[in-house]
Amino acid sequence: MRRFWLLFAQTVTIALGVYAAIAALRPEWISSLPSSREPVQVGIGGPGRAVPVLQAPGGGPAGMPTPGSYREAAGRAMPAVVNILTSKALRDTHPLLKDPFFKRFFGDKLPPQEQMASLGSGVIVSADGYILTNFHVVEGADEIEVGLADGRKAAASIVGTDPETDLAVIRIKTDKLPVIVLGDPNEARVGDVVLAIGNPFGVGQTVTLGIISALGRNNLHINHFENFIQTDAAINFGNSGGALVDTRGNLLGINSAIYSQTGGSVGIGFAIPVSTAKTVLDSIIKNGQVVRGWIGIESQDITPELADSFGLARDSGAIIAGVVRGGPADRAGMRPGDILLSVDGKKVSSTNDMLNLIAELAPGGKSTMTVMRKNRQATLAVTVGRRPRQAP
Repeated sequence: MRRFWLLFAQTVTIALGVYAAIAALRPEWISSLPSSREPVQVGIGGPGRAVPVLQAPGGGPAGMPTPGSYREAAGRAMPAVVNILTSKALRDTHPLLKDPFFKRFFGDKLPPQEQMASLGSGVIVSADGYILTNFHVVEGADEIEVGLADGRKAAASIVGTDPETDLAVIRIKTDKLPVIVLGDPNEARVGDVVLAIGNPFGVGQTVTLGIISALGRNNLHINHFENFIQTDAAINFGNSGGALVDTRGNLLGINSAIYSQTGGSVGIGFAIPVSTAKTVLDSIIKNGQVVRGWIGIESQDITPELADSFGLARDSGAIIAGVVRGGPADRAGMRPGDILLSVDGKKVSSTNDMLNLIAELAPGGKSTMTVMRKNRQATLAVTVGRRPRQAP
């Protein structure tokens, strides 16, 4: 038996050697052998210059494994991402139209000048036709037209806007609308793959790939309330209001802004988390605008230098720099110089924390706030007011 296996091993070794020699010296002999997966020839090149290349059944290069793909995620999300075209009538654009002598004869009876169009994107979030987009996409628009991925077009009306988060809700009245699935931003982690979908530079619906670069970005001075998802997926002019989705096609954020010195993408883009967008959406549909809590204070972050200067025992939190006279905080006994430690038991680590926690409070309700005053803690009961609507 041992002699039989030795003979078998020698035979296999010789056969492999012969095969290798033929493959090196006469490869055409091997290529002529029959195969159960016969590659097909595909011509590429200009007219009359067909260049045959091997392509395996299924579309991939012959002998190559199928590469990873996000087409399923894109396929789920793309139908719900729309293009938005806005127009605004321009008046008094010619210097002559501003001349008082000229206006004496024509007054305000002059017809509007040519229309200025701008492009953006939006995301259908309801079968009833509600669309989330950026406020700056529809700001000042006289007319809004929405182009669906299937080629349909529809006029849209503004339901409500929120300049403080740069979000807006518009609506179209069209049947059989595709709706995106809202994801859970709490599951998102730095390094997760994401897709940005929109209409960059008006070229048409486009998908770009990247990862989540950072979470909770703030103090960028883009919006009043900031909690951005940062991504390196390409976001360019026209992508504003479009979708940032995960690898399942679920909505994670609304693409809003980029950091760029040239106007093009440099790999630093920002999206508003879907949790913020959902809160704004619900409030606008219910109230016509976003209703937020307010207590009438101005604050600034405590820095190590500020803590050392004022002899404070902590170097994090929000120090009250000013209190509106007669406002909710003033009536509750809050004073300049107090350090706000918590709102209803939730820790305040920065001014951004304070703004978001207070904004979430229901106007007219009671809130318990803990402050540090001269290294002593005090608990204040504050009746929450309604945040004044900010001008665009």
